Amino acid sequence: MPLDLSVYLVTDSTPAILKGQDLCTVVEEALKGGVTLVQYRDKKSDTGDLIKTAKALHKITQAYGVPLLINDRVDVALAVGAEGVHLGQDDMYIAEAKQLLPKDAIIGITASSIEEAQKAIEAGADYLGIGTMFATSTKTNTKNILGTAGTQTILEAISDSGRNVGTVAIGGISLSNVQRVLYQAKAPRKGLDGVAIVSAIVGADDPRAAAEEFVKRVNTPPTFAWEPKAPRANETSALLEEVPQIVQKMVKAHPLVHNMINYVVANFVANIALSMGASPIMSPYGEEAADLAKFDGALVINMGTLNSESVPNYLKAIKSYNERGNPVIYDPVGAAATHIRRGAVNELMRGGYFDLIKGNEGEIKQVSGTSNTVQRGVDSGPSSLDGREKATLARDLARRERNVVLLTGAVDYLSDGERVIAVENGHEYLGQVTGTGCAVGMVSGCFLATHRSDKLLAVLAGILMYEIAAENAASKDYVRGPGSFVPAFLDELYAIRQAALKGDDSWFVGRAKIQEIRL
Repeated sequence: MPLDLSVYLVTDSTPAILKGQDLCTVVEEALKGGVTLVQYRDKKSDTGDLIKTAKALHKITQAYGVPLLINDRVDVALAVGAEGVHLGQDDMYIAEAKQLLPKDAIIGITASSIEEAQKAIEAGADYLGIGTMFATSTKTNTKNILGTAGTQTILEAISDSGRNVGTVAIGGISLSNVQRVLYQAKAPRKGLDGVAIVSAIVGADDPRAAAEEFVKRVNTPPTFAWEPKAPRANETSALLEEVPQIVQKMVKAHPLVHNMINYVVANFVANIALSMGASPIMSPYGEEAADLAKFDGALVINMGTLNSESVPNYLKAIKSYNERGNPVIYDPVGAAATHIRRGAVNELMRGGYFDLIKGNEGEIKQVSGTSNTVQRGVDSGPSSLDGREKATLARDLARRERNVVLLTGAVDYLSDGERVIAVENGHEYLGQVTGTGCAVGMVSGCFLATHRSDKLLAVLAGILMYEIAAENAASKDYVRGPGSFVPAFLDELYAIRQAALKGDDSWFVGRAKIQEIRL
């Protein structure tokens, strides 16, 4: 039988999951729905009962032309003539299993690290069960939670192994995250061949319908999927040529931006949005997101004033916007300041897809997992990186998350994983006014909502409009400091908006200070 790992069903006979249903009936319904592989897993039943159930399951899977694998127990697999086994790290060695099983038997093994994956490949495993992807109640002895980033690291490490070994992710995979798992876990040279599903099918009210939906989603890219553009020979000039048109496009579109933003800056950010021509709504209530997402605007998650209700509300909103493919911007304010914030970052990064992650050096380091430094409040703290290192940090995180990353500072570094652009516009007054940094997330949302084909260009256009307006405001004779700067800044954003509506690009000509960084 061919090995198709795309929708891999792992059974679970515990009452909490099976809910009184007959296991054989559930498996047959799942097979009708399109499940491509079945693993019988039961760690509690006696050997006689295992063989009895496995025989019944094998009769069903054979009727559908789908392989049956037995978890851990080579003896049970032999007794029922199953097509193979799936072994854990603490089970029988692959070499020993090969000696006992038929020559064409399928042998899979769980791998939670690069070392385990490489050893399994060398030993001759046919596929790897990479996990645990996310925390789950069905596996309580997880060594570690890999997430998409950890899975991607393993896939990249084994991509040049010389053997075409199948890979499947397992752990906490559901209909709401399966497309994101396949999309974000993909390494440059190797992706997952499928996903292993337990409770989302076994515990479903209608296993067949659940399986059918998994098959559909596994074979369909997520709505937010995109591919960054390869750098062109004239990348900088090509981008600059397009910026005025993108600004005009945003102003005419009047996009809705849903801000789940800290209350300290909400009023200021809303005024920025209105001055630019966008339509802001400031709502921290996650239940509203399903309705607001229907307007196809953008969502901004800014955790500046985090509380115990914030993360659950954020996750509800992210889910709604991800499902429609609408842009989601994440501003991990003070990401490294406290253990609560560090935990929130981890939970949010596991919980959904962000089209843009925007933050200062300390925040981006925390999100990327490259630093254990604790921030002092929401400030970035002293920089430990030079410009090239900042550019690399932004690029690597964007490449890992398959999105756009904006590392802010005196010089901003913007990357989509392929291109890296340094932006030197702006004015020091921006750093003296509360909310100007947070507003960049909202500004980016305006542009991502209206120009989705090139996310880097969209964010770049927003940054340039914003920072050139700041330069214009600071140059006014009557602006003497941050207090007089703010109203002038709003006026200058409005002035650019009005010019853009008329197709007047004079505000932009010769003003952009950007350069492409080749790494």
